[in-house]
Amino acid sequence: MNLQEKSRVKPAPGPLFALALALSAVGIVALYSASYGNAARVAAQLGNLGVALVAMWLVAQVPPQTLLRLAVPAYALALALLLSVAMFGEVVNGARRWLHVGVTRFQPSEMMKLALPLMLAWYFHKNESTLRVRDYFVAGFLLLVPLGLILRQPDLGTAGLVGTAGFFIMFFAGMSWRVIGAIAAAGAAALPMLWPFLHDYQRRRILTLLDPSSDPLGAGYHIIQSTIAVGSGGLAGKGWLNGTQSHLEFIPERHTDFIFAVFSEEFGLIGNITLLVLYILLVARGLMIATNAATLFGRLLAASIALQFFVYAFVNMGMVSGILPVVGVPLPFLSYGGTALLTLFIGAGVLMSIQRHRKLVQT
Repeated sequence: MNLQEKSRVKPAPGPLFALALALSAVGIVALYSASYGNAARVAAQLGNLGVALVAMWLVAQVPPQTLLRLAVPAYALALALLLSVAMFGEVVNGARRWLHVGVTRFQPSEMMKLALPLMLAWYFHKNESTLRVRDYFVAGFLLLVPLGLILRQPDLGTAGLVGTAGFFIMFFAGMSWRVIGAIAAAGAAALPMLWPFLHDYQRRRILTLLDPSSDPLGAGYHIIQSTIAVGSGGLAGKGWLNGTQSHLEFIPERHTDFIFAVFSEEFGLIGNITLLVLYILLVARGLMIATNAATLFGRLLAASIALQFFVYAFVNMGMVSGILPVVGVPLPFLSYGGTALLTLFIGAGVLMSIQRHRKLVQT
């Protein structure tokens, strides 16, 4: 079989697909309970999952060379959409994050979670043979522009995810520990100066993280109720559909950002460990794909996407468990919602593309 024939072979779904699908199936089970058996909501999420799977399959067919050529246009489009949000976006709960397109709306910042890693991976790939310190400053500028627009919405959770995705790219591109240390020191020194610029609700979230009981019926309510649910699950949980915190409506946003609290209460420590193992295997598989990628572009992009899965899960579980502020980050593949699920599966499709074409990339 020659190289051209090999390129037409469609490999069977691999471990990455199986892990993402398994997590999504767990999400449907948890969503059914969190929604009190609301068939319409579960059907809507199944529809979202169907669209996301099709998008993943289509992206998996695209060679990395094509993704390389699309990097700059994708970044420019995502940046233009973020600017459109700043000017024309719909305000929901005090935040301007959404754009209406026809009969639906979407969140352009989700697109930047993929467009930014594409752009930075393209930039470092282009300058691979002549990388200098100034290239990291250019990459930092490419990161800070969309980051500022997302923070302005404001959307601290998405800004954190986009920022870490950019950092992972620069780190794996060879940014020195000295530079990383200098950035960390400068960031720590700037924290007190950022306090006056935070919105009131953001300040309350930080203060209630330190002492949730200071406002038990207000800003601290989410953390208090979610930690009660997580703790009350015990070793084996109360059983599917038997969670009292969720079914008595103590847990807010139980089908989206706080679905982990519902899952923990009903499946306990054993269920949580199983969920963690699935996430660890997913991230490990992504990093393995990054290690075996044929080009610097593929390695940087795959590593960034894989570690984004980790950051997603860590931040969500951390805020539900009361060790991180509530920042509105969904639990990957489990939380209800179409835009985030689509972004995650497109990311999985990119990983599949890099894996599938690892021996077919022209160097």
